[in-house]
This record gives sequence, structure tokens and C-alpha cells, in this order.
Amino acid sequence: MPGALDSYANLPGLEIQGLVGLILSYFLASLRIGAFVIASPLFGARAVPVQVRIVIAVMLTLLVVSRVTPPDVADLGTAKLVAVVFTEIALGLGAGMILNIWFAAAALAGEKIAGSTGLGFASQVDPNMGGQTPVVSQFLTMFLTAIFLSMNGHILVLTAMVESYVILPIGTVTGLLVIARAGIDATGDMFAAASLIMLPAVSVLLLVNLIIGVITRSAPQLNLFSFGFPITMMVAFLTMYVTVSVMGYALFDLAQAGIRAMMNLLLVLADG
Repeated sequence: MPGALDSYANLPGLEIQGLVGLILSYFLASLRIGAFVIASPLFGARAVPVQVRIVIAVMLTLLVVSRVTPPDVADLGTAKLVAVVFTEIALGLGAGMILNIWFAAAALAGEKIAGSTGLGFASQVDPNMGGQTPVVSQFLTMFLTAIFLSMNGHILVLTAMVESYVILPIGTVTGLLVIARAGIDATGDMFAAASLIMLPAVSVLLLVNLIIGVITRSAPQLNLFSFGFPITMMVAFLTMYVTVSVMGYALFDLAQAGIRAMMNLLLVLADG
């Protein structure tokens, strides 16, 4: 029996202390990419099972560890380790939320178009939002997602997150105010992008409402609900059909702007 124990002790990789340190190093390397997978608009959707997210995070962590060497947890003090953990989570969540905020511009534009045409009543439960969302918003969101996948945006953002470990090594403590400022700037840009997307449809609908107002003013016997709403909805569908190619280019620019904003955040953190 003692001889058998001695033979097991001579095998490499069976030391509990080394195994625990290796697991902790892998865990430290998975925080940033795991937080990004949770917060990103495509990988973090509720339609994606939790098991799939875990597998994606683990596989990407293996890719990260093959490129960079995680720091030894034993060399980090308690205060330093806590700061590193919160920084890694903040980096992943910040990058994912920047991309998520830009993607929300399509849903916001759809809500404004639906509200201007009376299509706000045509809503259903959106599992990603967790509430009632107009069908127009869901249509634009799916349109944006299809464009994002067709341009290999998912590969670009994952590559950017893996490369961020090179310019921002694990253990680098950065200022969180930069992430908060980037989120505020992305929110303002989101409203501006949503305004540009919904501008053609809302402008046409404004002119139609003005014409309907003049007609109902000159002929009060006409019922606004039976006369104005059908015309408004037909014009809305016709406008979206005519401007679908322009809207596609606008959503393509929106996806590119979201990827660019996420990469700029990582570069600013690396320079700062």
C-alpha cells in the first residue's frame, strides 16, 4: 500500500495545490469573456440556453489561455485579487453593454414608427426584453441581427475580446469611469441613430397626418378613426416597403458603429 501511494505521488499533475491554482487561473481568465457573452446582444439573448453560453465561454477561455498566460493567483494579494476580479467583470460587461446599447437603436426606432402609425397595439411578448414589444421593433431587431451575422459581426466582436487580453493583460486594473463615460456616449448615439432610422417613415407619416387633419377639418362628418387610421397604416407599410433597402444600409452602418464603439472602448482602456 505505501508503495502504491508513492507511485501515485510521482505522477505529474496530481498535486491538489497545483490543480486548485490552475483552476483559479482559468477562472480568472474566463471572467472577462464570460461577462461579455452574458451582456452581448446576440450571445446573451434569453433564447440562447445557459448551457450554450457556458460552452461558448469555456471554449473561448481555452483559446485565451493558449494565447496569453493567466497570472498565478497565489502571487496576487487578497485586495489585488478582488480588484482584478471586478475589473475583468467590468471590462466584459462594459464591452457587451456598449454593443447592446447600439443594438437597442433598432428597437427604439421601431417603437417610434409603431407609435406614429397606430401599430403600437400590434405587440407581443419579447423574451429578450421581458415585456410587450411592438412587432415593428421585433422586425427591425431581427433585420439588424441578420445583417450583423451576414457581415460576420459575431466573429469580429469575439476576436476583439480575445485580442483584448493582449492589449489589456489579466491583472490590469483600469479606471471604471471610462466605461461609464463610454456607456453614456453610446446612449446618446443610440438616440441619434434611432432618429435617423425612423426619420423617413415618421416624416411621411407626419405629412399624411397633416393631410388627414386638413380633410377632417374641412369635412367634419368624416370619422377620424374609420378614415384616418387605415390610411395611416397603409402608408406606413408602403413607406417601410419602399425604404427597406435604405433601412438595410442604415442598419448595416448601425452594426458597424456598435462594433467600432466596442473596439474603441478597449483601445482607450489600453491607452489609459
